Amino acid sequence: MSLELKDSYIMVAGFAQLPKGTPVFELQKTIGCMLIVDTETNVIIKASFTFIKDFTNEFIAELLRGKSLDNLDEIIKEIENRFLIPPYKAVIQALISAKKIYDERKNNQKIC
Repeated sequence: MSLELKDSYIMVAGFAQLPKGTPVFELQKTIGCMLIVDTETNVIIKASFTFIKDFTNEFIAELLRGKSLDNLDEIIKEIENRFLIPPYKAVIQALISAKKIYDERKNNQKIC
């Protein structure tokens, strides 16, 4: 699927360490969260994670698509309630990291 890039879209990424002692930690150690965000609305247009299995990536990406970063607490609750796999806390931390970078950049450079 092709994405029409608008001038107000940016890509931001955040990363977190996966939980030690899980099989996924042995394979990749960290998880990455990449977001395309509309800076006019703070809405997540598209999300991707660095999970090895597309199935996992697609599920979590769909949970985030269309959500506003202004409602991060609600997004986190939905992840906690619907993404019941051991690295869910790392997914949340990667998302928080991406939002922090987004907020810093938006506040410092007036993204628009």
